[in-house]
Amino acid sequence: MSKIWIYLENGTFLEAKSFGAEGTSVGEIVFNTSLSGYQEIMSDPSYAGQFVTFTMPEIGNVGVNAQDMESSKAHAKGMIVRKYQERYSNFRAEGSLKEFLIQYNILGICDIDTRFLTKMIRKEGAMMMVASTTTSDKAELKKILENAPRIEDVNYIEQVSTKQAYKHTSGTYANDAFEYETAPHAEANIAVIDFGVKRNILNELVQAKMGVEVIPNDFQADELIAKYKNKELDGVFLSNGPGDPLVLKKEQEQIKKLIAAKIPMFGICLGHQLLSISHGYDTFKLKFGHHGGNHPVKNIKTGFVEITAQNHNYNVPENIIEIAEVTHVNLFDNTIEGLKYNNAPIFSVQHHPESSPGPKESRYIFNEFLTLIKR
Repeated sequence: MSKIWIYLENGTFLEAKSFGAEGTSVGEIVFNTSLSGYQEIMSDPSYAGQFVTFTMPEIGNVGVNAQDMESSKAHAKGMIVRKYQERYSNFRAEGSLKEFLIQYNILGICDIDTRFLTKMIRKEGAMMMVASTTTSDKAELKKILENAPRIEDVNYIEQVSTKQAYKHTSGTYANDAFEYETAPHAEANIAVIDFGVKRNILNELVQAKMGVEVIPNDFQADELIAKYKNKELDGVFLSNGPGDPLVLKKEQEQIKKLIAAKIPMFGICLGHQLLSISHGYDTFKLKFGHHGGNHPVKNIKTGFVEITAQNHNYNVPENIIEIAEVTHVNLFDNTIEGLKYNNAPIFSVQHHPESSPGPKESRYIFNEFLTLIKR
């Protein structure tokens, strides 16, 4: 393995080993506490612009395969692991993680103290960093980082959203056989606004008996409203996605129109945040975000605690209770995880009920969207 050098905006300068693509890349460093699912994490469009530090020390041991992709490519800037395992062993594996990272031009960093990095991020917060296999000079790396745009200055939605509308017809896996279920008969037709949607979200929507059409982020609300009035459309889903939701001004204006038209809507993660902003309640950035597959969330209605998958740096404000009912709360820090709006057929969640990777305890939420539409 060749050497790679890392410089963080707090002045930390580190040397490690490289197992991915060559070159120099700038992004925001976060940590993820999932024990498995590194391929799904790296191919999640919500990680665009970020270096993902894995707290799980052994990474790469099950290889990669085409079925576990959550989108068409890997989107993160890089992955940081304690120990990379080149020798993979899994009956589904089709290649190594190293080959995967090189294919999508993603930096891979290993032989580094990920516990140190995680504790630093937890104490000081998520921050920008630069990593390079070609530049070892600390002063030069600092200059590159200072001249690069910050993650909140980049509209990553433009990069990850589909450019053309398409139908999605695959359901979820059948009994862990890694073959897709036959799509059930659709009882409602929805439009999915793609801000960086994960494939398994689409699978779950189909499995919940919805006909799914995925449309680009530059959608026109008037067209959807016309379809809704003509009974060609029954609801709208707002997807997950990367970056700061406050920069998405055009999308917010279109969502405001959908809200006014009282179209049934459901949002996950970024979609959850955009619904809050479009109602007049701006989001705020968490210190180091929630990233992992082991976050306890309490369902206020049932009293049950669901272990959830999470991936977000931003959160909705507490004063949104002026217009919405809180349905879910994160038990790590008591931040809002779910909302049901008072005067509109709209609800949303901050966590990821589709898992992939992560627990499946929140999958029922997709069925609740169909119930809302029918009601």
